[in-house]
Amino acid sequence: MGTQHRALPLSHLALALAVMAVWGTNFVVIKAALAHLPPLTLALLRFTLAFLPLALVLPRPKVAWGNLAAYGVLIGAGQFGLLFTAMRADITPGLASLVVQSQAFFTIFMAMRMTGERIATYQITALLLATSGIATIALHTDGSATPLGLTLTLLAAASWAGGNTVSRAAGSVNMLAYVVWASLFAVPPLLVMALALEGWPAMRAGIASADRWTWAAVIWQSVGNTMFGYGAWGWLLARHPASQVAPLALLVPVFGLGSAALILGESLPWWKLLAFALVMAGLALGILWPRLRKAAP
Repeated sequence: MGTQHRALPLSHLALALAVMAVWGTNFVVIKAALAHLPPLTLALLRFTLAFLPLALVLPRPKVAWGNLAAYGVLIGAGQFGLLFTAMRADITPGLASLVVQSQAFFTIFMAMRMTGERIATYQITALLLATSGIATIALHTDGSATPLGLTLTLLAAASWAGGNTVSRAAGSVNMLAYVVWASLFAVPPLLVMALALEGWPAMRAGIASADRWTWAAVIWQSVGNTMFGYGAWGWLLARHPASQVAPLALLVPVFGLGSAALILGESLPWWKLLAFALVMAGLALGILWPRLRKAAP
C-alpha cells in the first residue's frame, strides 16, 4: 500500500474537484428548490429519495441501529432541516456555504471533549480567525444574513459535526450505504416537523406548484450530493490518505460563493470577501497546520 502516499493521480484529483463543485454549487440548487417548496418539506423529500430506491440494492452496513438513527436525525433534521430553513429567507447561498464550514471547529471540539485532549495554540488562532469572519457577517445588515439565519446555520454546522462524531464511531463502513440507511431515520422527524411548523396545506401547495426545475433540484439533492458525492468521496478516502484528500474540502465555499455570485448575482462587497478570507484562513490553519508541522524537517 505504499503507493497511497504518492500524489493524487490527475483523474482522482479531477474526481475530487468534481465532488467539491457539486457540494459547493448545491447551495444554489437548494435556493432554486426553496422558491416553491417549504424548507422542511424539501429536506423530507431529499432524505426520502436518498433512502429509496438505493436501500433496495445496498445492504445495511454492519453498525448498530442506534448509530444509524443518531446520524440520520443529526444530519437530516439537524443539519439540513436547519440549513434549508435558514436559506429560505435569512441567509444567502454564498454565505451559507461559508458559515456552515464552521462544522470543522465543532467537530474538533467534540472530539476533544470525548478524548480529554487540550486545545492547542494553533487551534485557538484558527478559531479566532474564523470567528472574526462570522462576526464580520453578523455586523453587516444588508439582508445577506439575519441574526436568525446566522444562528440557524451555525446550529446546522454543529449538527453536522455531531453527525461526523457519530459516523466515526461507526468505524470503517461503506459510507454511501451508511448515508442511505441513516436517511431512513431522517424521514420521521422531518415529517413531524414539517407538519407541525409548515402544515399540510403549505406542504401540499408547495409540492403542487413545483415545476420540473424544482423536482430536478430535489432529485439532485439525492443523486448528486448523496449518490455521487458521498460515493466518490468514500472511494477516494479508501485509496488515499485522508491528509491528501480532506484538505480539498476547503474548496466547497469557494464553489459556493462563486456560483452564488455568477448564477444568482449575489453581491460580493468588501466585507463578504474579508469574511471569506478570515473564515478560510481559520479553516486552512486548523486543517493544514498539523500536517505542515509534521512534514517540516
